[in-house]
Amino acid sequence: MDLQTYLPVILFILVGIAVGVLPQAMGHLLGPQRPDAAKASAYECGFEAFGDARMKFDVRYYLVAILFILFDLEIAFLFPWAVAIRDIGASGFWAMMIFLGILVVGFVYEWKKGALDWE
Repeated sequence: MDLQTYLPVILFILVGIAVGVLPQAMGHLLGPQRPDAAKASAYECGFEAFGDARMKFDVRYYLVAILFILFDLEIAFLFPWAVAIRDIGASGFWAMMIFLGILVVGFVYEWKKGALDWE
């Protein structure tokens, strides 16, 4: 088994670890160590924290966030399609029209169900 072919992968992993760890270690070792009460206190928007940090969020927040990510990713598929529109021909065009039709149907469904309303 020839391990020389794995050398670039091992080097890549080692450089990645070094780039992640070395700046943090250097900052910790070379940086000033002057703790005080203000630096050690909990910080939340400039005033003391209130309530439990593990409080429950309304499910609508997660629903809107997931829908945003979903439709954002679907729109990201349009960019490669638009770049290659001349090369893919009519079948690629109609395949994307079907994709966009399904996307619009899903969007209208979510809109009618009120999933996009923020109360």
